[in-house]
Amino acid sequence: MLPYALHGYRSTARTSTGATPYALVYDMEVVLPVEVEIPSLRVIAEAEVGEAEWAQHRFDQLNLITEKRLRAICHGQLYQRRVKQAFDKKVKLRTFREGDLVLRKILPATKDYRGKWTPKYEGPYVVRQAYSGGALILTDQDGRDLKNPVNADPAKGGRSRGRMMEKEERRLISNAY
Repeated sequence: MLPYALHGYRSTARTSTGATPYALVYDMEVVLPVEVEIPSLRVIAEAEVGEAEWAQHRFDQLNLITEKRLRAICHGQLYQRRVKQAFDKKVKLRTFREGDLVLRKILPATKDYRGKWTPKYEGPYVVRQAYSGGALILTDQDGRDLKNPVNADPAKGGRSRGRMMEKEERRLISNAY
């Protein structure tokens, strides 16, 4: 069963290169087992060609293999650019500044008796320092630094401490009246 699966994999055109792996290696399309039993036009045409003419044609094809491989590389680069553009269109860029309040994702998800009600985030933490690569140095509300820096990708939040305090003050004032 494995040889059939490998044959199917090697004879299927890839989206990233626009060609089959077999064609990139051998510079010719694979002859299917069905084409051997029931000759196709391609197999009949190759069978009727003389050996010297076939060898010359094959030599000419091998000289063009670098051109086909370069075309596949170019196709792959265009494909990667399209995938990157599609990803960048969907992703939200989050930047954090010093003083922002963030929630830190609990990684890895711990085994807890509460099941799906287990909290996924902990905090809030205050961003003490934000680096350009996305690393954050966090402190808790009491001013103690966390042991390790945190990546900004799984962090949630981004409200500045001043805005959070204003919101809390407005809530307290509205509850007082």
